[in-house]
Amino acid sequence: MAELRDILYKVSLVSASGDMTRQITQISFDSREVKKGSLFVAVKGTQVDGHEYIASAIKSGAVAIVCQTLPEQVNEDVTYVAVKNSAEALGIVSSNFYGNPSAKLKLVGVTGTNGKTTVATLLFNLFQKLGYAAGLLSTIDNRIDGEVLPSMHTTPDALRLNELLANMVDKGCEYCFMEVSSHAIEQHRIAGVTFTGAIFSNISHDHLDYHKTFDAYIAAKKKLFDGLTSDAFALVNKDDKRGQIMLQNTKAEKKTYSLKSMTDFKAKLVSNTLKGLELEIDNKNVWFKLIGDFNAYNLLSVYAAAMLLGEDSDTVLTALSSLNGALGRFEQVDNNSDITAIVDYAHTPDALKNVLETIAEFRTGNEQVITVVGCGGNRDAAKRPLMASIACKLSDKVVFTMDNPRNEDPEQIINDMKQGVSPSDYKKTVVLMDREEAIKTACLLAKEKDIILVAGKGHEKYQEINGVKHAFDDKEVLGRMLNLFAN
Repeated sequence: MAELRDILYKVSLVSASGDMTRQITQISFDSREVKKGSLFVAVKGTQVDGHEYIASAIKSGAVAIVCQTLPEQVNEDVTYVAVKNSAEALGIVSSNFYGNPSAKLKLVGVTGTNGKTTVATLLFNLFQKLGYAAGLLSTIDNRIDGEVLPSMHTTPDALRLNELLANMVDKGCEYCFMEVSSHAIEQHRIAGVTFTGAIFSNISHDHLDYHKTFDAYIAAKKKLFDGLTSDAFALVNKDDKRGQIMLQNTKAEKKTYSLKSMTDFKAKLVSNTLKGLELEIDNKNVWFKLIGDFNAYNLLSVYAAAMLLGEDSDTVLTALSSLNGALGRFEQVDNNSDITAIVDYAHTPDALKNVLETIAEFRTGNEQVITVVGCGGNRDAAKRPLMASIACKLSDKVVFTMDNPRNEDPEQIINDMKQGVSPSDYKKTVVLMDREEAIKTACLLAKEKDIILVAGKGHEKYQEINGVKHAFDDKEVLGRMLNLFAN
């Protein structure tokens, strides 16, 4: 419980009417969750406008309303606060209501098209191994030290975010590592949050269904760095040409990492195998369990962040060398055959290219690479032909199938993908809409020593079709089918 005027600290007010000293028992932006004594924040979302539910919220017990447009009829028993942006206000009031928990933690945000989950997860596991209580907010799950909580979004909504951060503070966490999506930044979910540092991994084609243009997508990522304070750090990948853009105008301490040029934190890739990779960092050769050039960047960014957070180099490298990657990220599936089976979350052209190029490095030339891939529905359609083209160019056989079609026609998604297949590559493709049948077919096509990649869903345990999430696990299906045919 907190006083309304305290909750509104730092919110850009346009006008206010009513009692500003009233006690607020909870904050809600969903009228269905409003209880007696609530502050209801009317947010204009992409599909629903909370302003349409102000009357319903008051009926359910809301005593104060934050909105961009005041209703025509007002209730004299209710306090109304008009603001410039109610989504931004939600972030600020949520932080104030929970006692500004982000300022009581060392909070590091990770953004970029690819690598966010791996970097955030590695940082969380690293600092736990170093003996700290830590929190994690990621695509796979949320963690408060040893407690695992389900994750609904890459970055939670502002209210849930601050509630989770407050719980971390209460449980004694000193650090929190979180993925920060471009959607979350643009929707002000991190408004009012204080970051100790931010990491930029890379940027490539994704989410243009939402951001419309690539420049707008870049600008959304940059806002994370623009909002950093002078006592924070901004760590970016210098080998991505947009890395320097992230550093423009930031007040934070500017740091870079690279595999290719002189920079603040540099590593050299010594060897790369299906068992792991070896990096030279700070004149020390270290073996890591992760695989691929892209993971060399992920590991280097984690090392650099740990150094900026004041940890010891040798201790960090020793601990980091013992860690596994995130679930569903170039994850090899154990099976009873001589076939190498890999599941990866790659759902962008660049991520798929990285995974298939990594696989190509391990080939002897005699084995086949068989890729199972689809594209999600109600998402950026422009990447579909690009992903199909990459799969065909870097694979010997490709099985096109459903990913998460959501509310879109799966056949239309496949047709969009086919636009990227050249006539000479048609003979290496097959379409099987049923994902289990597609994985089964890939296993039947595979011979001894071949490599199967099932891309797109990674850690996910479901397939979303027409708004319903059906139980489905790529890793389980792939392992089961290979074992079935091996016996």
